[in-house]
Formats: sequence, structure tokens, C-alpha cells
Amino acid sequence: MKALRYSEYGPSSVLHVVDVDPPQPGPGQVRIAVRAVGINPFDWKVRSGLFGDTTPTRLPVIPHGDVSGVVDAVGPGADAQVGDEVFGLADGGGAAEHAVMKLWVAKPAAMSFEEAAGLPGVVESAGRALALLGLEKGQTLVVNGAAGGVGIAATQLAVARGATVIGTASERNHEFLRSIGAIPVTYGEGMPDRIRAAAPQGVDVALDTAGRGAVAQLITLTPAPSDVVSLVDFDAPTLGARVTDGSEGRAWHTLEEAADLYRQGRFTMPVERVFPLSEAAAAHDLSQSGHVRGKVILVP
Repeated sequence: MKALRYSEYGPSSVLHVVDVDPPQPGPGQVRIAVRAVGINPFDWKVRSGLFGDTTPTRLPVIPHGDVSGVVDAVGPGADAQVGDEVFGLADGGGAAEHAVMKLWVAKPAAMSFEEAAGLPGVVESAGRALALLGLEKGQTLVVNGAAGGVGIAATQLAVARGATVIGTASERNHEFLRSIGAIPVTYGEGMPDRIRAAAPQGVDVALDTAGRGAVAQLITLTPAPSDVVSLVDFDAPTLGARVTDGSEGRAWHTLEEAADLYRQGRFTMPVERVFPLSEAAAAHDLSQSGHVRGKVILVP
């Protein structure tokens, strides 16, 4: 089968399409014919060598964990049937014509495979962060970077749970944020004052998905610095805020919540652009640019 692979860390040019043997599902696993693959910042950070040679532990690597597709083989004890349309997390690399999955949920019938592949990582991250914040119905949440994948997921989950959401984004994304239930505010200098104007009742908690020094601004808005959680700024604890990297536990159950909300017409994930595997380098570069609304997707 065709698969995307890299044998050394470095720029996007290390990515190549190669022929490999298709994987086989083990106990409790399924194999899918991959229809789409989602790109997360973690993927290109690993590829670039940011984490050294510890993640993953061995080269060569078939990257990407977020996938969607059609089940074509079922391992012993797996609760699935051939023909099921699913999305979730690949085990051993998903950027290929076939992938083994260790965690999956049913894809809503009306959801495209491309949109579904964009959900797993960002929905889990959003669900985990909102749980850490202890978000409750009636509270006001600020989402910094609300037009990115995690920000879009967090905004919609929070709105569905009865929170008021103020989302920071560039002007071009404001109308989109309104369409998913957020009050848009431009980021940058003066952001705290703009947020205070948009939330005269005050801010309860804040989620930073974009970094760029926003934590220092966000902690001026919340009752305590610990009411701010960042997914990207690992210096946040030096300011009294918190950071989550998943080591404290994952929130994969949030995928079912997002799928149910989609069926109700209350959840969406825009796809910025779709690339074939042969153009994976360009897809990584676009994702890394930071100028993306929603997700960048690969298709085998």
C-alpha cells in the first residue's frame, strides 16, 4: 500500500510516499481503508525534530494519528463490523491507504470523511482543557485562538454546555465565530480591554490555544491565574496559570459528544484545504504557517 513516511527529522521535504505492507488489526482493533487524515501541530513538531529522537522512538515513521475511513478488517474482540464508517485514532501511523485503529467512534452519516478526520486530536484537546478548567453552565469563557482547530472545538463544546464564549481571532474570522456562537474579539495589544467591553459581567475562565504571550493578558481577566489553561505555552505555570499536555489523562470520550452535537446541527469543523499524500510537504507547511481556519487534511 502507499504510505507517507519520513526516515529523518527535518523540514517538510523529508516526507515521502513509499510502498509498505498493509497493517493487520490485533485484538480489540480494526483496520480501515483510510479516506482522510488530519494534520495537527504535534505532527509537524515531531517531524521537525522538536522533541529529539524520543517521540517516536524509532525511525522511519508513518505520521499522523487522526483518521477517518471504512472498516475493512476486524480484530478479535473489536466492537465493529466491516463497512462501518468511523473516525478516531490510528495505532502506528494513519497517513496511508490503510491504518489500524485503537480508538474509534461512528462517523455521522452527513459528515464528510475530510471533516471527520479533522476532529479527533482537537476535540480531545478541547474536552480535556474544558474539564481542567471546570467549566460550568452560565460561566463566561475566553478562548484565545478561537478560529483554530482546538479553538473551534472548544467554542462549540462550551456553547453547547451553556457557557458564554468570547473568542479571539483576526477580523477575517469574526463572522465565522459569530456563526458558531462566540462573541469575537481581535487579539493583540489592548485585547484585555476589548474582552472586558464584550463581557461586562466578567470572565470566569480562559483557554489559550494560540500562545504568542497571551497568558500574561488572560490572567488579568480571570479571578485567579489558575483559571487560565494553555495548550501551547509551557511557561504558563511561571505566571500561575496551568498547562495541559495530556499526561494527566485524555478525554477521548469527547469525540462521542462532538459526533452527537454534529447530528443535532450544533457542531462543525471547517476544512481549510485538502491535499493528496504526494503534496504532504505543502500541507505541513500550510498547517505550520498558523494562518488556517479549522483543519488541513490529507487524502490517500
